[in-house]
Amino acid sequence: MSLFYHYHLLFFFFFFTFLSISLNPCLAQNGTVSCPLDFGVLRKLITDSKPVTLSPSQECQYIRLGLRLVLSQYLQRSNNFLPPLDSAESCWRDFQDLVDDFIPNYDARSSCGFNTSWISQGCMNITTRSQFESLVPKSSLNEVASACNQSLENNSPCAACTPTLSRQQALYLTGPSVGNLTDCAAYPSIYAAAFANRYGPTDRATAKCLFLLDFVPKSSGRKKKKALILIFPILGVGLLIIIGGCWLLRRRYKGLKRKKKRDRIGGGAEMGLGSGLDSIKDSTTLVEYKLDEIKKATRNFSRDFIIGRGGYGNVYKGELPDGSQVALKRFKNLSAAGDASFVHEVKVIASVRHVNLVALRGYCTATTPFEGHQRIIVCDLMKNGSLHDHLFGSAKEKLSWPIRQKIALGTARGLAYLHYGAQPAIIHRDIKASNILLDEKFDAKVADFGLAKFTPEGVTHVSTRVAGTMGYVAPEYALYGQLTERSDVYSFGVVLLELLSGKKALTMSDESQPASVSDWAWSLVRRGRTLDVIEDGMPELGPQEILEKYVLIAVLCSHPQLYARPTMDQVVKMLETDQSIPTIPVRPIPLVAEMDDIERSVSSSNSGQLSSPAGYQPFTFENDRPSSHKEEGSSSDSRPVELL
Repeated sequence: MSLFYHYHLLFFFFFFTFLSISLNPCLAQNGTVSCPLDFGVLRKLITDSKPVTLSPSQECQYIRLGLRLVLSQYLQRSNNFLPPLDSAESCWRDFQDLVDDFIPNYDARSSCGFNTSWISQGCMNITTRSQFESLVPKSSLNEVASACNQSLENNSPCAACTPTLSRQQALYLTGPSVGNLTDCAAYPSIYAAAFANRYGPTDRATAKCLFLLDFVPKSSGRKKKKALILIFPILGVGLLIIIGGCWLLRRRYKGLKRKKKRDRIGGGAEMGLGSGLDSIKDSTTLVEYKLDEIKKATRNFSRDFIIGRGGYGNVYKGELPDGSQVALKRFKNLSAAGDASFVHEVKVIASVRHVNLVALRGYCTATTPFEGHQRIIVCDLMKNGSLHDHLFGSAKEKLSWPIRQKIALGTARGLAYLHYGAQPAIIHRDIKASNILLDEKFDAKVADFGLAKFTPEGVTHVSTRVAGTMGYVAPEYALYGQLTERSDVYSFGVVLLELLSGKKALTMSDESQPASVSDWAWSLVRRGRTLDVIEDGMPELGPQEILEKYVLIAVLCSHPQLYARPTMDQVVKMLETDQSIPTIPVRPIPLVAEMDDIERSVSSSNSGQLSSPAGYQPFTFENDRPSSHKEEGSSSDSRPVELL
C-alpha cells in the first residue's frame, strides 16, 4: 500500500512539473521569465538623437539613468516600479543587448559592479504605485504635480520641479535602499515622470530634467544647415547694407577716436563671448533675456533695487512679466576680462542642478551705444537674503537652532554635490556666509560661482593663483596655491563655526591683533569647554550632545592640516547620522603670521600674487600651546578682502 502511494506521488510530481514547463516555456530557459521592461523606448531616443561621447567615468551613470527612464515608463504602464525578481536575469540580457549596440565590448554588470537582483530591488521594499502613494502624503504629491506638470524644456520650470522631488525624498523616503540602481533618491523622479508630468518619461525635456539625459535631435543640425543655405542668397545685399552703415557711423563718430577704440575692443570681446556662450546654448535650456526685459524688471537698474554689492558689480532684485521674483547679477567689468568671468560663471552654474545650489534661470548679453556692454545673470530671488545678513546684519531675531541645523546640512549637501555629484568635480573656492543664500523656508543655497574651478578626473590638487576671502581660505592654498576639494571643507568649517557661535571668521583681539574663529573654538574644545562655542541666547536650543557634535565637526573641518579634514560626503554622513566623529589631531598652529611671511611664502611658491593691500594672514606651524588671543574679541569692521 505504501509503495503504491509513493508511485502516485511521483506520478503527480512529474505530471505537474511537465505541465508548468509546457504552459510557461520561458521558465525552461535559465529559470527566468521574460522581462516586462520596454528597452525599445530608450533605444528609440538614443537612435533619434545625436551621438553622445562618454568618458569611462560617465558610462555607468548613463546606464543607471537610462534604466530609470525605462522603469518610469514601466511604472506608467503597469503601476509597478520594478520588474519581478525572477525576471532580473532576462531584463539584464535585454538591457545588455541595448548597451552592446552603443558601447561595444562593455559588460554593464561587471564594469559597474551591478548585482543582477538590483534591477528588481529598490527603496524601502516599495514596488508598486499604491505603496508609494500610501507612504508619501497627498500634499507632497500635489506639490510635485503643481511644479512638474508642465513642459520642463526651459531651465526655470525644471528648477521649480526638482526641489519638490528633493524635499519629497528627504522627508518621506529615508529608509534603506538595495544597491544603487534605483535608490530612494531616484523614486520621486521616476514617479513624477510617469504620473506628475503630462508629457511622460519619453519626452526629451522631461528626460533631461528628471533623468539628466540630454537627447539632442539629429534634425536640429539639418535645420541649422538649411538656415545657413537660405542666408547665402541675401549675403551680398547684407554686406552692402553693413558697409553703408559702417560708413555712416564712421562719419558720425569721426571725432570720437577713443570711443571707437573701445568699440573695436568690445567687438572682439563680443565675438569671444559669443563663442563661449554658443556651447552653453546648445547644451542647456537657459533663457536668453532681452535688455529691455531686464530694465523693466529692475526699473532701469534703480538704486532702490540693489540687494548686494561686490567686486564683480551689483545684484538687483526684480520681477519678470510672469510675476516671478528674481535676482540679477550685473557685471561691471565690461571688458574682455569681464566677459571671460561672465562666461565662466554661466558655464559653472548651468552645469549643475541641486536643491542646495542657486538655480540659474538665464542671462542677458547686450551692447548699446550709450550703455556699452551689458552682462547679466538671472537667478531665483532668495527672499531671506544671505546667512551673513542674519548672523552679522540688521536682523533683529537670532536664528533658532533648528534653522541653523537645517542651513548647515543644506550647505554641506550642496558642497558634497559639487565635489562628487558634478561631472567634472567643482571646487567653489569662495565659501563664506555671504555666499550662502536662504529661500523662504530657510533652505540653504550655495551661490556665487565666479571663482569656481573645474577639476579634471584623477587630479588630486590644482596649483593656481590664490583667490577667495580673507579668513575663509585654507592655509595650504593661501601659502602654496595648492587647491583641493578639502580647501572648500576648510571654508565650510569656518562658516559652520560662524553659524554656531555668531562670531565672524576674523575678529580683532583687545591687543588689536587678528584672531580666527577656528583658533578660538579650538582653544575652548581642547580645554573641555566645547559648548561654550555656542552663541548665547540662541532660540530653541537643541540637545547638548547634538550641539557638541556640530562644534567638533566644525573644528575638524577647519583644521589647518589638510590630511586631518574629512571630505564633504563624510561631513554629510556625520551630520545626518549617528556616525562617530574621528579624533581631532592636535592643532599645531594657534598663531597668525605676519604679512611679510605670507607674501614671501606665496612668492616662493610661484602660485600668484596677492592683490589685497592688507594681505591674507595665515597660520604658522608650531607645537600646540594655549591661544595667545582673548576668547572674546570684537568684530572687525573691515569688509572681506578678495585675493585674486
